[in-house]
Amino acid sequence: MPIKKYKPTSPGSRFKSGLDFTEITEKKPYKPLLLPIKKTGGRNNKGRITSWQRGGGHKRAYRIIDFKRNKTNIPCTVETVEYDPNRTARISLLKYADGERRYILTPLGVKVGDKLLAGPEAEIKNGNALPVSNIPLGTIIHNIEIRPGEGGCIARSAGSYAQLVAKDKKMCHIKLASSEVRLIPSGCIATIGQVGNVERENITLGKAGRTRWLGKRPSVRGVVMNPVDHPLGGGEGRTSGGRPPCSPWGKPEGVRTRKNKKTDRFIVRRRKK
Repeated sequence: MPIKKYKPTSPGSRFKSGLDFTEITEKKPYKPLLLPIKKTGGRNNKGRITSWQRGGGHKRAYRIIDFKRNKTNIPCTVETVEYDPNRTARISLLKYADGERRYILTPLGVKVGDKLLAGPEAEIKNGNALPVSNIPLGTIIHNIEIRPGEGGCIARSAGSYAQLVAKDKKMCHIKLASSEVRLIPSGCIATIGQVGNVERENITLGKAGRTRWLGKRPSVRGVVMNPVDHPLGGGEGRTSGGRPPCSPWGKPEGVRTRKNKKTDRFIVRRRKK
């Protein structure tokens, strides 16, 4: 999918680029699979900001995505390829043989009219979903479960993928794009292929307003705040901080914060040694 560049008719369009949406076949979503999204502006139930730099943005409706792919051994056809404002990947509307429709993440190379299948007997083809134990070694996969029946939670954004590198009776090794190798149970479901919309990482927003459309507000550096607001704030004139970078609550940046001993045993090789 090619990247579209704009003529510099204004400062905001000088470096602006975007996707040309040639793969989109339907503009309006399938209404029975929509849910409303209530905006919080980063505030909790007491009205206090708990997530910074959030607010505004274009109005959205949530598309219910089938991450579980648990409708097994029933063939389906790709009916449409659509834009989803809630994620970087495109989504496809599947129509099953029994008349039910579901959304899935659009794999790379899947088009309208393609026949897909989910289940242990499915062939190794982009868009088909089957247990990891039934997938050959070296296969590129996405939308991977980490617990059987929970639904895919690994490799779901545009262009994401993982590779199956080893198999056992109970556990399988998958290598993520970050070079991390992780163990998952053999009964977990994964989808064959790479997530589509690969060129998305190459676009340039071009102006601050385009970021605001996404619901992201400006971020203020700690060194320009007052001492009451940030540990790096204050001082006569401009300062470089005077201490290592940290959060507004004094926690240092760049320090590992992962503390989950229950799942440490599933990481065979970390992305950072």
